[in-house]
Amino acid sequence: MKYNHSFSSADILLPKTDFENWATIACDQYTSEPEYWEKVKCAAGDKPSALNIVLPEVYLTPNNSEKIDKINKNMQEYLVGKIFECYPDSLIYVERIQSDGKLRHGIVGKIDLECYDYHSGTDAEIRATEQTVISRIPPRVEIRKNAPLELPHVMLLFDDQEDVIFSYLADNVNNFKKVYDFTLMCDAGSIKGYLLSEEAKHTVLSELEKIKTQNEGFLFCVGDGNHSLATAKECYNQNPTEASRYALTEIVNIHDTALQFEPIYRVVFGVDPEALIDEFVKSTGEGNQKFTCIYGGKTREIGVNPTAKLAVGTLQTFLDEYVKVHSGAEIDYIHGEESLKKLASRENAVGFIFEGMQKSELFPAVNADGSLPRKTFSMGHADDKRFYIEARKIK
Repeated sequence: MKYNHSFSSADILLPKTDFENWATIACDQYTSEPEYWEKVKCAAGDKPSALNIVLPEVYLTPNNSEKIDKINKNMQEYLVGKIFECYPDSLIYVERIQSDGKLRHGIVGKIDLECYDYHSGTDAEIRATEQTVISRIPPRVEIRKNAPLELPHVMLLFDDQEDVIFSYLADNVNNFKKVYDFTLMCDAGSIKGYLLSEEAKHTVLSELEKIKTQNEGFLFCVGDGNHSLATAKECYNQNPTEASRYALTEIVNIHDTALQFEPIYRVVFGVDPEALIDEFVKSTGEGNQKFTCIYGGKTREIGVNPTAKLAVGTLQTFLDEYVKVHSGAEIDYIHGEESLKKLASRENAVGFIFEGMQKSELFPAVNADGSLPRKTFSMGHADDKRFYIEARKIK
């Protein structure tokens, strides 16, 4: 049956055994902590592992050609060696116990890249949540363009306010075939995967069609893996084939209680704090979008007229222009108020605390303003990011 949206079942590959050694965390995590990835190497040992067919960003160098060639060779060896079991035309229901003990629900399938656009202001069915940094795409294209397999760490969010889809799946989970159930390495929780029945697939895909209609054609926001998905799109544009037209992803309800959005604050270094704050207020005029400014042991509360739906959007727009014309000014992006206060205590520094985005604001904000400013929010802790488990042939 044909459904009027971009998400569908896929021919999904799973390792036949040793899931504990196979599954590794998204490549864009622990980028400054090589010791974490050394632990992963030790955990995987010499057994087949997703670690051998991805390139963790901690190991990126100006020339990655040898690493990429080795990854592609490993992929071919895994395919020839028949370490995978293929589940044709499948959707996999995922129950992930996070490191904090909370249960997060997801569904793994493929999306049609022709329905995705990462440019700001698009009316595509699948939209980037935050601004895409174009310079980050070409190095990732080099990794993907000749790879015979893809392993996704992309998570897409959809807006199921009544949680119809996952309530149904949770109630019927005993009717589905379990395809994996194991503990994730490095204290990252555990995970179970279930093969959806034909009836369950129909229910899920039909409900997604209703959500798309309710949201006037807007179905998915990219929650994690924005640049990976943009890379898949670019590879499809360069080599449009039936296999490259799709990308394997996990979809998650934005209203899942395990999903936590945390604000990412701003600290600006190399500036006169009071002069910067004064210019910020002057640039917009006084208004009701509130900010707490921290500098030199002082706290100053201000309100400005909004230039974006979210406070972070108003601030980022101003700061981007400010650093262009003030030599030496630099922006850093900070998690947590205590860390911000510590950094803002430095000489010639100022930090901004503002109300974080509520989950219910994401879809309206993207719809109103297009892609949000980079580093608008953090979606969970590093250990709770997606692990590489499923794979799909793309050549």
